[in-house]
Amino acid sequence: MKYRQMMAAVAASLLCAAAAAQLAEYGIEGMGVVSTRDNEVRASVSPDGQRIVWGSTDRGGGAGGWDLWQASLRDKRWTTPRPLPVNSPANDFDPVFSADGRWLYFFSNRPGGRGGDDLYRAPVRADGSFGAPENLGGGVNSAGDEWAPLPSHDGRWLLFASDGLGGAGRHDLFVARWDGRTFVDPQPVPGINTAADEFDAAWLDGGKAIVFARSQGVESQPVRLYLAHCDGRTYSDIAPWALSFNSAEGNTLGPVVDASRPGEVLVTGSARAPKAGKLDIYRALAPASHGKPGCLAAS
Repeated sequence: MKYRQMMAAVAASLLCAAAAAQLAEYGIEGMGVVSTRDNEVRASVSPDGQRIVWGSTDRGGGAGGWDLWQASLRDKRWTTPRPLPVNSPANDFDPVFSADGRWLYFFSNRPGGRGGDDLYRAPVRADGSFGAPENLGGGVNSAGDEWAPLPSHDGRWLLFASDGLGGAGRHDLFVARWDGRTFVDPQPVPGINTAADEFDAAWLDGGKAIVFARSQGVESQPVRLYLAHCDGRTYSDIAPWALSFNSAEGNTLGPVVDASRPGEVLVTGSARAPKAGKLDIYRALAPASHGKPGCLAAS
């Protein structure tokens, strides 16, 4: 009896260790609130950690087919999911908070843009409400599609994807600079772009590394996340992010560093478990960077 009890305790401890190891790598975000049976893509947490926003392509109750959603933190849990008032009957997607929490960036193909999907931002008021969205203008928006805007921590740069600014082919990653009034002069992110689609990127460690999505066509599988490190001039040493569900068969995309927990990244994917539905939001440890400074300024 004593031997069986000891073996049961050992087995239980091994199971707990395995679960802890899994949680140390990733965990699902907001089961049933943020992550549901629908498609949830690219989430961002406000700098104070009290709100999370994300996009959904098929969750009912929004203004259009693709809408932006928000939930609030209460008793350490995300609650009261609701569509954002900045939504339009058109597609609104890829939300991200600025590092100071004063702006919400996203893309939309609403009327009045420059063609296709354009980059927008809406002011975030002191009470947490949102002002009217503004188009980021011709410095970054083209007649094509612009996606996944991400301002740098200091607000001097804007990272985004476009298929209308030239480049290596299909969607490429660009970075534009703030000139005091708007973002201008988009340049290809050094070392990243290929004839495939590159999009959905996030800087790590102040630009010393970058994690980004790549696929052979944005409408086809797989979409996989890659990690690259700056050698002081260009991003190199490109390899798939060693996240267990970031496989060559699935879709993993939408990385955003949690501004309230900079050692963690929110990412979209489909793990075997835990799993809420189609594409879910997961929280993972940020991959380690061994890069050097220089790639952000070089852009």
